[in-house]
Amino acid sequence: MAVLGRTRVYGWRWRRHPLRRRSDVVEAWTVLVVAVSLCVGAPLAGVVTARWTYDEARATATVQRAERHRVHAVAVGGAGAGAPSALAGRQHLYRVRVLWREPGAGARTATAHVPPGTRRGDTVDLWLDAHGRPVAAPPSAVAVRQHTVAMGIGAAGLTTGVVLLARTAVRRTVVQRRLMEWERAWARTEPEWTGRRA
Repeated sequence: MAVLGRTRVYGWRWRRHPLRRRSDVVEAWTVLVVAVSLCVGAPLAGVVTARWTYDEARATATVQRAERHRVHAVAVGGAGAGAPSALAGRQHLYRVRVLWREPGAGARTATAHVPPGTRRGDTVDLWLDAHGRPVAAPPSAVAVRQHTVAMGIGAAGLTTGVVLLARTAVRRTVVQRRLMEWERAWARTEPEWTGRRA
């Protein structure tokens, strides 16, 4: 008993033949555009976004380093008595009162975020802006790189999502049009097969 195999013809949508429809050509071009967009467009979007983000983040960090200065303060209270109030990286931070001295201004106090385990009398680093208010530390080189990588991956992922969403919309439209073409073709052919009048 012979088993009939299925022959696959690759690239049939690109070749001219009587069975090729316009929807087949649209679908073939869509596959090509999607492949190029996913292999070239998405990585390129990620690299361009990452480069732009890196330049912006480095410039911001440089400006913040110029505008802010670090002082060594002494914790007036201990950390860990209550719930953490902030998260830096993977470490929870606690708000405590700190004391420091500035030349010409004397002793000053403020509330600052400190790591867990900070006890009364421990020295902590405190960043101040040009007006002497406590602010966050300028981003480190590691933070700039992490932000750059995250933005690059996000841009590449977003581009991939948009391309796949567009492909789904085009495919749905092509399939609907193909079904309408088949219905019209069957309406012309069916009377010949069934002997019914159209």
